[in-house]
Amino acid sequence: MPQRLWFLLLCLEVWGAGARVQGGDWPQFLGPQRNGISAESGLLEAWPPAGPPLVWKKQVGTGYSAPSVLGERLVLHHRIGEEEIVECFHAHTGQSQWRYSYPSRFSDPYGYNNGPRCTPLLTADRCYTYGAEGKLVCLSLADGQPVWTRDTARDFRVPEGFFGVGCTPLLEGDKLIVLVGGQPNAGVVAIDAATGRTLWQAVGQETWNGVPDEDGMPYQWTGEEMVVSYSSPVAATIHGERHLLCLMRQGLVSLDPQTGRERFKYWFRSTLHESVNAAAPVVVDDTVMISAAYRVGAARLKIRPDGGGYDLVWRDRQNLQTHWSTAIPWKGHYYGFSGRHEQEGELRCIEAATGRVVWSTTGWEQPLDRLGQNPLTGEIIDRTTGQVVPWPFYGRGSAILAEGKFIVLGERGTLALVTATAERFQELSRCRAPDMSYPSWTAPVLADGRLYLRDEDSLVCLDLRRPRD
Repeated sequence: MPQRLWFLLLCLEVWGAGARVQGGDWPQFLGPQRNGISAESGLLEAWPPAGPPLVWKKQVGTGYSAPSVLGERLVLHHRIGEEEIVECFHAHTGQSQWRYSYPSRFSDPYGYNNGPRCTPLLTADRCYTYGAEGKLVCLSLADGQPVWTRDTARDFRVPEGFFGVGCTPLLEGDKLIVLVGGQPNAGVVAIDAATGRTLWQAVGQETWNGVPDEDGMPYQWTGEEMVVSYSSPVAATIHGERHLLCLMRQGLVSLDPQTGRERFKYWFRSTLHESVNAAAPVVVDDTVMISAAYRVGAARLKIRPDGGGYDLVWRDRQNLQTHWSTAIPWKGHYYGFSGRHEQEGELRCIEAATGRVVWSTTGWEQPLDRLGQNPLTGEIIDRTTGQVVPWPFYGRGSAILAEGKFIVLGERGTLALVTATAERFQELSRCRAPDMSYPSWTAPVLADGRLYLRDEDSLVCLDLRRPRD
């Protein structure tokens, strides 16, 4: 082959690979920036009727934690029998590379599954996991060997929660930020990421005692409160200062991540005892939006330039009642799922400046009288064509954003591609995700053009990359 032609073909191959997809990692809860947004490109603009191509699938243990991906390593935290297992797979093939396990006797008091709820956090050489009973583990990412472990339920006075431990830790510099939920003032704990040593603890009685509650009455601390919530912490630079934002059971707290010093707090809790705050705070510039179900709604705060306070932009109890799936900010709007129960679940577009609902949808825009249900299999049938169709409603779904489109996973396994626009709801593609069934409550993960989905017993990998020309 002539050298010039060989060089030209090589350039075309390199260009084609770059145009096909810009690879990215998804090393922690809700992705690189912990906001559900991916910077990847070169993805399919629409899907075939059967859905994106299946790369691999496998049976896994129970749990609600999402997989995390760094390079060719995918780490899943799941439970099989009486053990919690941290397992590393090859991200492109699904082959197991290593596993680390320890005993677990956690039993969900409300009958949900007994697996871990928190997503692994990956760095270049470490893997951090947080188990349903509060076991905090640091492993070598290369081979799964333990570096250090902490038993937070033993080390701190942690009242029993409703659903076990469910808030994924955050790595802020050399500190692992863990929402331990300990009494009296160990709601948030900073741990040395290298050694597992406690650096500081904050939030609890000193934060909330005497603060006006939802009825406007000064709250009287009893010492028996649950302090932690199921909302994972986020960190952001606002007006030049780092803020550690933690939505606790009682409300939002901003801390200095270096020292644990409180910057400000905002009471934000349901009047119902059996309730949780589960969605993470959403930061855009100098604003923070928080949302919860259980008749709480949403609020948007604007942080003052001194960082020590805020102004309430709006507070609405109806516009966005997020059960657990964190809303995504995009072009002046928030897109999130509202509703405590499945039949109430709607995907909504909220105007960020005002809190106004711009549009909402159940995820189904066709006439329902066209649909029937197979009495033997329970599958939904289009009566006009006789074809099986995906479950028509999203319910309390979850979503991530890539290339201006939402990838939506409904809680009964419906997978959809939706245009991210405030003009109207526009679904581009819909399919039934392979092996996904109720409850599919774990948010999708996108890494290097591959989409990873899990439910209570399956993990699947789909190829979202556009074919080369």
